[in-house]
Amino acid sequence: MSFDLWLTFVAASTALLLIPGPTVLLVLSYALSKGRSVALASAAGVALGDLTAMTLSLAGLGALVLASATLFTVLKWAGALYLVWLGVKLLRSAPSGGLAAPAADVSARGVFGHTAAVTALNPKSIAFFIAFAPQFLDPTRPLLVQFAILVATFVTLAALNALAYALAADRLRRMIARPRVLTGLTRGGGVALIGMGVLTATLRRN
Repeated sequence: MSFDLWLTFVAASTALLLIPGPTVLLVLSYALSKGRSVALASAAGVALGDLTAMTLSLAGLGALVLASATLFTVLKWAGALYLVWLGVKLLRSAPSGGLAAPAADVSARGVFGHTAAVTALNPKSIAFFIAFAPQFLDPTRPLLVQFAILVATFVTLAALNALAYALAADRLRRMIARPRVLTGLTRGGGVALIGMGVLTATLRRN
């Protein structure tokens, strides 16, 4: 892969990643309510989720999803239900006693699993990767090496993007003194996740 083509992929991926989606919202919500250690775990979960979705897409699952209405529907509803379930959990875990309140029953390991699943189970991600990545491939060069470069680049950028959002939210968390503000932000994230789950359920194959 030429350096110029790789730089174009980096620029395009960065622009796309900066647009907040369900994953970024989940990272922000957990970072605001749970702190730095969970923020780092969520960023790692994003990396694993994107690695899974992109690898499966380039391996051919994306083409299968686009061709199979049944598989697309299954992934769509799995992703939608999972987003709604996470939103409800986030609503229930919103701290009511401010920053001194103990974190609910969500551990760093649990947050890692949640963010990885939200990222990987989004049917839009699988379809997106198989439509987006081939634009940056050179058919005259070995494809496997190019796939590895694209996956490694995108996963790294996604993890750095999630980490930046998480650390910014963690710093904001330390500046918040009023319990109602933190509670409102956490509950707002839960409501938004539920809304995104509903929107995911309405997706149709193009």
